[in-house]
Formats: sequence, structure tokens, C-alpha cells
Amino acid sequence: MKSKYLETTLRYNAELCTGCGMCSSVCPHGVFTQTGHVAQLIRPTACMECGACARNCPVEAITVEAGFGCAVAQFVAALKGSKEPTCNCC
Repeated sequence: MKSKYLETTLRYNAELCTGCGMCSSVCPHGVFTQTGHVAQLIRPTACMECGACARNCPVEAITVEAGFGCAVAQFVAALKGSKEPTCNCC
């Protein structure tokens, strides 16, 4: 899946979702929203692969390779106060 941050490894299996809402609560980019008794993947291209959704999903309905692509470079740039990531992709 293409994303603003290159290719994303985010995968979501709605059939496993129990509707706990953790993914929509922890995602810093609003990739998920809670609708009824399940989460919906509404902004997959905004995923920066931080892995918060997958780490907090109690039923493993979400998988993502945290740090894949340039998400790590985005974090490092922010921590160093740089305006540009070091991955040269954005």
C-alpha cells in the first residue's frame, strides 16, 4: 500500500476486530476510526508505521513493521529538531 511515507506494511483484518477502539485511540495520524462495533481503516496512506496500533490491538487484527520505510527518519528528525528527515523520500 502506498503512503505519504513510502510503502506501508500496515495490514488490518476487520474480521478479527472486537471493537475495543485502541487503534483509533493511539494512532497519531487518525488512520483508524471506531464505527459501531469495529474499527475502520479510513486513512491508510497517513500511516507512518509507528506500530502503536498493532502493539495495542489485543486480538492482533493489525500488523505493521514498525520502523519500516522512513517513519524512523521522521522521528529522528523531529527529535533532533530538524525540519527534514534523513531518508530523502519526503
